[in-house]
Amino acid sequence: MILADKMIELRKKNGWSQEELAEQLGVSRQSVSKWESAQSVPDMERIIRLSEVFGVSTDYLLKDSIAITEDLPAVEQPGTLRRSVSMEEANAFLQVRERNAGQIAVGVLLCIASPILVILLTGGMEAGRFPVTEVQATGLGLVALFAMIGGAVALFVISGLRSRGFAYLENEAIDTLYGVSGMVRERKARFQSTHALQLTLGIVLCVVAVVPIFVAMLFFGEEDFPVIVGTCCMLAIIAVGVLLIVRSSILWSGFQMLLEEGDYSPEAKADRRRYGSLGGIYWGLVTAVYLCISFITNAWERTWIIWPVTAVAYGAVFGIVKALHRKNS
Repeated sequence: MILADKMIELRKKNGWSQEELAEQLGVSRQSVSKWESAQSVPDMERIIRLSEVFGVSTDYLLKDSIAITEDLPAVEQPGTLRRSVSMEEANAFLQVRERNAGQIAVGVLLCIASPILVILLTGGMEAGRFPVTEVQATGLGLVALFAMIGGAVALFVISGLRSRGFAYLENEAIDTLYGVSGMVRERKARFQSTHALQLTLGIVLCVVAVVPIFVAMLFFGEEDFPVIVGTCCMLAIIAVGVLLIVRSSILWSGFQMLLEEGDYSPEAKADRRRYGSLGGIYWGLVTAVYLCISFITNAWERTWIIWPVTAVAYGAVFGIVKALHRKNS
């Protein structure tokens, strides 16, 4: 069977018109018509693109001895367009992802560690350990807190501006050109052991972070200041643990975006486009609640539990919203 016949059969199998196929290939309908009527033959670049669109090999398209089989996959729904990603784009994206991973992780660390000086100074002042007034202790602590949060926001904004040219990888269906998937899979395989180590270490640090508080209570009993120091140590350990988790996860998700795996599969991208604003609203409310409760109660050694609880609850909230949407649609 010749190329023209295979194009017709594959196009019909996927339920596309000549116009829809032409749109995906970036050519005119007349070009597709000429190829299917064997009046002309597409060049090699178009052959490669045809193989990607139809989900078949170039050998299959070019060798007349290979016939159509019934079990060929239908790779797209009618009217669905995929954006091509070249080797240069993929490398540039991974470089940006690596830079952003460090900056965003440091920003998260600053946010978690920002109340440490407030807790230490006010607690030390109340315990008579620091020769400062309540106003001075609170003022210096808040200056440090807002400076750290401001630095974190700056890092987030810079990272966002740097990566905005690659936003389509997170939400749009893509096609990687020749060699890109192999390169990404190779780099992902090399990073896999490091990812597992950093993720494990980060989780372990978050779990054992409460140990300084227990040690302070064990050796100093009900004395307030050692417990306050233990609380500050706990926040510092959690901040380091989360830094490791965030940095490693951002790098790992970069590989998943290019390979359309995990949280970046076509189905997950469709959900993200549909419910994308949910995450921002949810975590904005969580942050506001955390800061309000912590400042009102001054119980920073306990309010940190809000973060793991709300992280677990997010999956349930997201699932409920999807279920309600599907029920009403």
